[in-house]
Formats: sequence, C-alpha cells, structure tokens
Amino acid sequence: MVLVSSLAALTAAPLTGQTKEATTAWQDGRFHVDTKSVVGSSDIILQRPNLLPRELMPLGNGRLGAAVWAQDGYTAQLNRGDTFPHRLSPGQLVIPGLQRLTQASDYSARLDLYDGEFQEQGGGMSAVTYVTEKLDALVVEVKGADPKSLQTVELKLWSPRKPQVLRKGNIGVLAETWVDNEEAGASGETFGSLSAVTVDGIDLHVEQDGLAIKVSFHPRADGSFRVLAGAPHWRGGDALSTASELLTGVEKLSPSEHRTWWNQYWERVGLIQVSSHDHTAEYLNNLRTIDLYTAAAESRDKLPGAQAGIGDLFSSIRDEHQWGPSAYWHWNLRMQVSANLGAGVLDLNDPYFNLYRENLNAVLAWTKKHMGGRAGICVPETMRFNGQGFENETWIPAAAINCGEDSKPYYNARTISTGAEVSLWIWQQFLFTDDLNFLRENYPVMREAARFYLAYGTHSADGSLHTFPSNAHETKWDVHDPTTDVSAMQALFPAVIEAAGLLKIDDAVVEQLKKDVPKLSPLARISLASPNVLAAPDADGKDIVIAASGDPAAPSHNSENIGLEPVWPYGLIGDEGPLHALGVRTFLNRPQKNEADWSADPVQAARLGLAEEFKSSALALTERYQIYPSGLATLVGPEFYVEQIGVVADAIQTALVQDYDGLIRIAPAWPKDWNADGTVFVQHRNRVHVQIYDGELVTVGIDAGSASPLKVRNPWPGESVEVINASTSAVVVPASSARVLQFSPQALTSYLILPSGRKSSLHFEPVSGVRAMTPKSLGSRTIGIPR
Repeated sequence: MVLVSSLAALTAAPLTGQTKEATTAWQDGRFHVDTKSVVGSSDIILQRPNLLPRELMPLGNGRLGAAVWAQDGYTAQLNRGDTFPHRLSPGQLVIPGLQRLTQASDYSARLDLYDGEFQEQGGGMSAVTYVTEKLDALVVEVKGADPKSLQTVELKLWSPRKPQVLRKGNIGVLAETWVDNEEAGASGETFGSLSAVTVDGIDLHVEQDGLAIKVSFHPRADGSFRVLAGAPHWRGGDALSTASELLTGVEKLSPSEHRTWWNQYWERVGLIQVSSHDHTAEYLNNLRTIDLYTAAAESRDKLPGAQAGIGDLFSSIRDEHQWGPSAYWHWNLRMQVSANLGAGVLDLNDPYFNLYRENLNAVLAWTKKHMGGRAGICVPETMRFNGQGFENETWIPAAAINCGEDSKPYYNARTISTGAEVSLWIWQQFLFTDDLNFLRENYPVMREAARFYLAYGTHSADGSLHTFPSNAHETKWDVHDPTTDVSAMQALFPAVIEAAGLLKIDDAVVEQLKKDVPKLSPLARISLASPNVLAAPDADGKDIVIAASGDPAAPSHNSENIGLEPVWPYGLIGDEGPLHALGVRTFLNRPQKNEADWSADPVQAARLGLAEEFKSSALALTERYQIYPSGLATLVGPEFYVEQIGVVADAIQTALVQDYDGLIRIAPAWPKDWNADGTVFVQHRNRVHVQIYDGELVTVGIDAGSASPLKVRNPWPGESVEVINASTSAVVVPASSARVLQFSPQALTSYLILPSGRKSSLHFEPVSGVRAMTPKSLGSRTIGIPR
C-alpha cells in the first residue's frame, strides 16, 4: 500500500486505499516494507532557511546532539547529556560563508530521517550536516563554494563560561572543567566540556578570538570543504591531544558511516503508515516517526539524554534551562520508555534502566536517611543523576526534597510510587525480551521498591494495607491511599512475586507480598454529584468515577488525571473487564482534558478502546503544544520538548496493537476512518503486522520471536477464524469463533490469522511511502517550514 506524505500531493491525488481495492503486504511468508520510502515520507522539508534558533533541525548519535539553523549563514550548537550538573553546551559552530547558500532565492532543505542528516542547497552550493556514529563529532560537507574566496569557521562559547582556548597546528580547542559542588546533593565529581574544530580545506590558519576559535581557509579547487567539530565526553586531561586524536579519527571515517547505522536502525523499527481523508492521521504519524528519530539521536549514552521532557541534546539556546538540569523527572520519561517498547527499539531504554539500577545503593541510603530508616527504596520522582532526591531550581529559595518525611508538603515530597513504576517498566522490558540476565540485573530495584511499600504501609483494623501521608503524584499532597499508590501495589506485588519465582530467590519477601496482596485497598471512588465525598468501594452508578485518593476534598496542585493512572501506566483497567465501564466514565469526566504536553490522554483512551477519544485528544494536544517546525513541542519557556511526540508515538501503536497483559488485541482503538499498515512489537519478542483499509481488517500476521504460548483476541469478533503457518499454509488453529485464540508457536515462525475459508486473493504490494517534498500542516501547526 503506497501512502503519500506530502499534503499538497494528497490534495492533488486521491488517497491510496480509499479509492482502490485493498492490497496486502504479506507474501512468501513475511510482511514486506519498503523501509526507505516509508521513513522518507516523514522527512522534514524547509522551503526557506531556518533563521531563528527556535527553527532548529535536530541531529545526534545518541551521545552528541546538535541543533542546526541558518543564523549568520550557518549555526550549530553542540550538546551533550553528560556535562552535569548544568548540562552546559560544548559550544556553537558558525560558518558565515554559507550565507550565499542560505540567502539564495532557491534555498531548500531536508532533514533526511533515513540517513540521519540535514541536507541544504541553494545558490549553486550544498551543505550536508551529520553527527558521526563511532566518534562524537559534527561534520559539515560543503560543495559549490568559490575556491578563491576566503572562508572562516568560528567555534565559540560565551560569558560566564571560562574555557581554555587552545590551538595547535590546524586544530582549535575550547576546554573547560568544573566540580559539581554547589547544588544540594552535589556529587563532588569533576565534569567538563571540550569542543574542537578543524577544516578539511587548504591554507588553514587558526587563531584565538576571546572565547572563540577562528579558522580561516580556502575551499579545495573543486569548491568543496569539510568542517569537523568534535565534542567528546570530557572530565579533564590533555585537551589538545584528545582533540587531535578525535579529529584525526573523524577524518578517517567513511562519509557513509553514519548512514549505515541509521539505515540499519530503521530496518529493525516497527514502522507504521496511516492515512485519512482529512490528512490528520498522516500528520500524527509523521510525529511518531520523528519521535523514533529523536529517541535514537539522544538516547544511547549511559544516562537518558532528555530530562523534564526536554530534548536537551537539541538545544539552540546556549546554556539556558527552565528546569534543574541535574535531575530527571520520571513522569516525563515514562512515555518515551513505552513508545520504545512498542516500536521494538528496546535498547534505547537502556539509559533509563541504568539511571535507576546504578543509583540503587544511593537511593537505599537516601530512603534510610529521609524516610525514617525504612527498608527498601523510595525513588525520588525528581532525582539527580547521582541518586539524590533534591530538586534544585533557580526559582525556589531552597532545594525541594523528594521522598522525604523531613520535607514540608510539596509537589513530590511524598510521591512514593515512582519506584514501583520504574519496577513495572523493568518487568515490561523483561516480558518483551525474555532476557533473564536483564531481569536478574534489574530485579533488585523491583524487590526494594516492594520492600519499601511493605515498610511504609500500615494495616487498618480489618487488615487492609494503606499509605499515609502520601502524594497522589503532584496533584494531591499528603493524602490517604493515593490512587497512584493503590495502583502501584496492585500491579507491583504480583510482578515481584513472579519475577522472584523465575529467579528462584527472595522467598521471605515473596511470602510477605502474597500475604498482603489480598489486603490491598480498592481504588477510591466518588460520584460526580458529590466529588468531595468518598463513595462506597463497590459503587458503580452512572456518575461513579475513580478518585485521586481517599481524601477527595484535598486541594489539587497540578493538572494531572490521577484517576486514570490505573489504566496507564499501571495496566489494571483495559478495554474490557469488570472495571472497564468505571475507567471509561473516569476518562470521559476527567478533570483535565488535554492539559500539558505530557498528558497521557491519547494513550489512556486507546487502552480503554475509545477510538474517537484517542484521535481527538492526540490532535488537540498536537495543535496546542507542537509549535516547532522540527516536530518538537513547548510547555514552559523556550526549550524543545520531546515528551509530546513520545505520547503520540505510544498512542498510535497502542491504538493499533496492545499486549500489556499477555493478550494481543488487534486494532482495539483504531479510528474507522483511518487506514493503517503497521508493525508493533509485543511481549516475548513477537511482532504483529496489521493492515486496515476503509475500516476493515485486511492483514493480521504475527512473527513469533519465541515459543511462548500466544493468546490473541479474535480480530473479527464473533466470526469464525483460523490461524495458519504463513510459509506452509498449514492450519495451526482450526476454524473457531472463540473470543480468544490460543496456540503454541514455533520460534522464528510467522503466522496469519484469517476469517475461515478465506484464501487471500488480494494483490501484493509492499508497504511504502512517497518521499516528502513539502512541509506538512495541521491547522496552525507545521512540520517543516513553508515559504
């Protein structure tokens, strides 16, 4: 199925799949995707130069990121995620001679997602910018320059930065170190930044100019030159030797080295193509592809590249940060973890798990000190990179304490559910991979999170387990039985029991958890008519919804829908079951509708099977917050938020395929007016391929990654279906109209689910796309820059 990406082209040509007969991408036992064309349909197109810092185009190799825009001819800011505690930039690169290109009347540019590079052309010149994969360097390849014209390149920092400005031969260096010793929770460690520049040209001359290095040179005889700007991990040492070794290595790299990595990356991603008559589906899916691109560009270092929902590796605003950059806010990481799972790029979650696993001892010590000597871990919701629960902000007089009995009431002073949520993402990652070594390595976090709940909870006279004082995240402070705690324990305790059983350890912990599971409190409920009064635990009238806590009259301090946390991320309520109607009522009557770029409304709607609400909330959040041509969003201040596209990415794949609880659901919340061709990864290394045309399922295929039994909800409810081996056509599950199909697959074998007796006569056509040629628009929002 070919899906056109350009909205101009979509207007000119009828939408494929809605004006012709359906096709199938399944042939010869597998699902066929033209990866390059699918990814290329989401390229970001610039029809005029991106002159403003807010119009940046993002690049990165997961460790070194860059923001590129056309100010002063060409400007690129280099960024790393390991320049703690303030995440200071290694510097900005300026190439004034590219004004001939960027000011040309025929200027155009493309952020090529498949190749991971920014391509510009105009005035007879071209420039291709990319970050090398093996080494941490930005390369700018220029062609068409006047070989007789003297060119300059500037690498600069700014006050109050105090770098060493060094030069040797054809290399200039800016190097600086500092000690993390000022903030609350400071590590005492030395950090720093180093940037270095040279040019592959002729007649090079390097000189110092204040806090900058300037390189003057001539292009080669053919008008070409390359600018190499490196920015490695740096904590001090011989800056010139480090820079020389780095740039020498970069010069030896193949110009296609970065493309090889990106091309291979896209081949393993679960790609989705969607279309709709009004073209809104294509726009949202373009954001999903951008999310998969930015995730790979920022999330391959020791720790996550994003904090507070912000894509720090793509900053164009020097060293400015709205939120304390030494800390990570878990609430703003979770949508990215979930999106990576469904897309099959589970390795991009490694930095997230490293953050909490490697700080386990620090969090144990923090909990003992600040939570009354209790056992286990209270993971600070806002946690410094070194495991300390201090929130250091320039706009509060003293650092706020997270997970602390010794703190006054505050946003996350007693948010104690974060450790459980981290643990449940560990569990989900294990279920997706079946990797016992991963589970063994990360299980201690799960155990200690459970031990803390056992230590903090108290039993009432009837034996039930309660928490108080505790925050319902940032919304309700110091209340009884926050819905986040109730949900966390209901989901965490069984997961820890199962994990410990697989690892054959911790019998005593397991025994205690088993005793307390029956004693866990139910979700608090209220009626819409009397929202400040608790309803009976089993109340189920038409106006009954889930409360944020057992103290419904407590004041609210943030715009979160705490009553929907049992739906996602905790997975206690889905699109069917005894609590489904309660969950739907809670969603439809949620207090905050499409508030904040991190809102999980679209994901929670998809989990509940609410197709129209999934669509409308995803569109509403995008139109409200996605203001940058890169596809990134705003919330507070001038920074560039990646969390909104993370929500959209997760919501799209959740609407198409779900398997959070071991039951595969096909198109549980897919809008009837959207077509789809896509692949979603599910538990046990399985992949599900789905094609939908004009509201009808056409293809349902499963690549079994393991021999674990499969449970699939009948994709054609009430109809007789069968499961066949996709290679041999042998019937695996005979015709059945059962609600759930169950079978034991062979590992690395593909299967088709078909209505009984239907032998596919559909024309074969791989999933493909048409390369983007114009910017895309959604109301006042754009991806790319129109003329």
